[in-house]
Parts: sequence; structure tokens; C-alpha cells
Amino acid sequence: MRAHLRERLLAAAADVLDSGRFILGPEVKAFEHEAAVYVDAAHGVGVANGTDALVLALRALGVEPGDEVICPAYTFFATPEAIAAAGATPVFVDIEAGGGFQLDPAAVEAALTERTRAVVAVHLYGHPAPMDALRAVCEPRGIPILEDAAQAIGARLDGRACGSLGAAATFSFFPTKNLGGFGDGGLVTTNDADVADRVRILRFHGSRDKQTFEQIGANSRLDELQAALLRVALPELAGWNAARRQAAERYEALGLGEHVELPVTAPGAEQIYHLYVVRTAQRDAFEAAMKERGIGATVYYGRPHHLQPVFAHLGYREGSLPETERAAREAIALPMFPTLSEQQQEEVVAAVKSSVALV
Repeated sequence: MRAHLRERLLAAAADVLDSGRFILGPEVKAFEHEAAVYVDAAHGVGVANGTDALVLALRALGVEPGDEVICPAYTFFATPEAIAAAGATPVFVDIEAGGGFQLDPAAVEAALTERTRAVVAVHLYGHPAPMDALRAVCEPRGIPILEDAAQAIGARLDGRACGSLGAAATFSFFPTKNLGGFGDGGLVTTNDADVADRVRILRFHGSRDKQTFEQIGANSRLDELQAALLRVALPELAGWNAARRQAAERYEALGLGEHVELPVTAPGAEQIYHLYVVRTAQRDAFEAAMKERGIGATVYYGRPHHLQPVFAHLGYREGSLPETERAAREAIALPMFPTLSEQQQEEVVAAVKSSVALV
């Protein structure tokens, strides 16, 4: 807990306890509005977690059993899991060549079929997906794009906020996120009032009033207590994200790029470095060497989802998505957080240098 926020967080929690309102009260309503404004969206709907946000948003966009939804295989498991939970089939496509980790619009276009109902664009590691190119593929065909912005609150593309670039967007407030809560929490944002209304119904058992049930929904509501705490943290987010960007600039200035491949930033993108992910061809040996030196170096998504056992029935084989598989072999996250000091970064870079020399 940040020391300078402690008293405000405790006061916000006490206010909720004193109010006796714990479910869908004024704190949730206020946070939904404030978070939507932050990402330039017209509507925000709080839900229980980021995975539920994906499932409910897909359903609100009209995804049904038997449909196909295109998504990357290089992402957190919740992305394809939510597609399957909505009754649809995830169609995995490759990420762009060139060192980034974002969905390849040409691969999306090649994967379209008559059953394609939506595309999930993941703003992975806090870097915006190529939304303009994806919209050029999808909009003429009437296919909605759902932004998986779980790692990207505050990221922007050509001055526009992630969370307002597609038909809807989803966020997670898991404690390790850039805007982390004190438990689970999620949000759906959209500029479409009908989509927002459908999510509100779905999060509350498919009902508007507890009396009439229009469809099978879910019990998925953002807690009043979490909303109150997130309202305290939200005004700090811009400063935290700026500190992450400054840390990324320091890594480059300290010569990190002489030893590993640094994160790529696309033209017009303002990323927020939820994770600072570099590449090295000898990733596994490098990881072991870094851990021997006491430096946190973590592999995320080391087995892409088209090769996961749960999706074996879809028929993908090794080599199906070459850029995805290369990223899964090479990518590793180095320390990144808002209070990362220059001295700590110097220690990281020194450890990287010595680790690379050994592999």
C-alpha cells in the first residue's frame, strides 16, 4: 500500500462500511463514470473481474454458441478462455513480425469466415494494438472489435485512449495491474449505450429488476468497497504510468539494448509498460542466469494457446503461428514498477550484461 494513500484508502473503506451499501451503490456508479471518462468512453460498467468483463462484453456484442472469434494466441489465457465461455470457438492468428507482440491485421483478414462474429484485440503489455488497421479489416464487414485492455489502462494510440477504440473494451483491476485494486475487479467500457445496457443486465443474472429475467446472465458485480478504493487510486494513475515510461527510457539510456532486444513502440503509440518485456534468443539460459544473480526475470506466455492441451481439438500444430511461437521462446520480463530507481536499474542492466555473457 502506498504510504501517501494509506489514510485516504482507510477513510474510503470506512465510509463504505458506515454506509451499509456493499453492492452496486454510489461508489460503483461514481467509479464507472470516472473510469469511463479517463479512457474517453461514454459508458462504464463495473464487473467482478477482468475475465468476466471479457465474457459479458462478448455476449453483449452478440457472440453466441457456434460463432468464431479471432484472437491472438500470445496473450493471457483469459482471452481465449472467455471466448470459449461465451460458447464460441477461438480462432488463433499470428502477431506482427518486427519484434512487437500485437495482433497482425493481415492474419486477421486471412482468418475471417462466415462464422466470424468478433475480433479480440489485446493491448498486450500496455502497448496499443494496431487498431486503425484492424478497423479497416473489420468495419466494412460489420465485425466488432473488442479491446482486451486489461494491461493497458492509460495507454493511447494517436492521442486516443485504449478503451475507446473499439466496439467495447475490458479492463482488469487485479492487484498487479497498473491500476490495481485490493482484490478482483473489472470494467467494460463502450460508446454504445445498448452494449452498456446489455452488460448491466448480464452482470445481474440477466435481469433489470430482480423480478423479470430476460436471459441467463451471471452474478458479476464490482464490489462497492473495491470501487471506493479504486477511486482513490485512479487520480494517481497518470503519474504512475509516466514513471514507468521514464524507467523504460532509463533502461535504454543505460545501454540495455546492447545486450537484449528492447520493447518496440509503434508510431503513434504511447505505451504504459505494464510489463517491460525484452527478447533474447537464449531466453531460458538467460532466465536462469538472472535468477542466480537475484534479479527478477519472468517468462509470460511461454506456451502459446494454440499449442495448449485444452485447445488441441482445434487442430493447430507447432509452426502454425511462427511469430507467436518465436515470441514465446524469446520474451522475458525485467523489473518494471513506478518506484523503480536508477540504482536498481543499473543493477538490472549489470546483471543482464553478465548473464548474456554466460549464455
